[in-house]
Amino acid sequence: MARYIVRRLLISVPILWGITLMTFVMASLMPGDYVDSLIPREQRQLVSPEYLARLREHYGLNKSVPERYVIWMRELLRGNLGYSFSSGEPVLNEMLKRLPATLELTISAMLFSVIAGTALGLISAIKQYSILDHLLTFLGFFWISTPNFVFALAALFLFSFVFRLFPTGGEGPVGEEFGLLTRLHYLFLPATILGLEGVAGYMRYTRSSLLEVLRSDYITTARAKGLTKRVILLRHAFQNALLPLITIMGLQLPGLIGGAFIIETIFVWPGLGRFSLLAITERNYPVIMAVNLIASSMVLLSNLVTDIVYSVADPRIRYE
Repeated sequence: MARYIVRRLLISVPILWGITLMTFVMASLMPGDYVDSLIPREQRQLVSPEYLARLREHYGLNKSVPERYVIWMRELLRGNLGYSFSSGEPVLNEMLKRLPATLELTISAMLFSVIAGTALGLISAIKQYSILDHLLTFLGFFWISTPNFVFALAALFLFSFVFRLFPTGGEGPVGEEFGLLTRLHYLFLPATILGLEGVAGYMRYTRSSLLEVLRSDYITTARAKGLTKRVILLRHAFQNALLPLITIMGLQLPGLIGGAFIIETIFVWPGLGRFSLLAITERNYPVIMAVNLIASSMVLLSNLVTDIVYSVADPRIRYE
């Protein structure tokens, strides 16, 4: 196992390098740069070309794309993610300020999707072909096929403006100290919306995996021995139906990170998502590269953890 982990970590190095290279090139191909975002288009005629050239030299934008990438990689190897063009602060410090809020949102959304999706999948499998099963199937396809921002806007209108059950955004009252219950109140709506697509995925995979396991020979043997339906379902069938769920948990993280960009913006959640979208609109290359690097590392790490959990859930799996 240790050799497998080391090999996977070594393979991740060229993968990360390829991701950073593609991201840097694609970001550089966007029209305009940070200097263009500073000055509105209708006012650019009032600014002298010499001043614009000095600004680009100050931010290092006068260099070619390969030169800027080499400089960025050199600083990265020294542990420096660069400095934000807009604030002048180290990008790492800016990200660390916002990372807890994003982790709070994504972990809450994942917990909600795992618990709710698995429970609904169990119910759907037990009540196979019933009206409840058909209703849950319809809802699952509806949740998967509808973008998160549609649910977010509908939830804001319904629960924040019509019934006024939840706040419209933020992580707490502005300028006031608040406790855990208030924070959970502000977190509930964005976390639920972000986790809805995951609920559908877990529900469908739990249902199909559990139904497949229930048709196995050892389940028939367990029934013949006189074991109760509850023991057969929870102790024998559900444990062997976990493997597909572990795979989905590993694959859900990229979707949560991508969905958090939109959800954080709609609900004014002070996390990395809003920070990244603002950096993209400003052409703030150091922030774009740093966020992409951290997100890619998290995805690769989640895939590695998924493989390790696989071997724990199923002792038959061995990595040589």
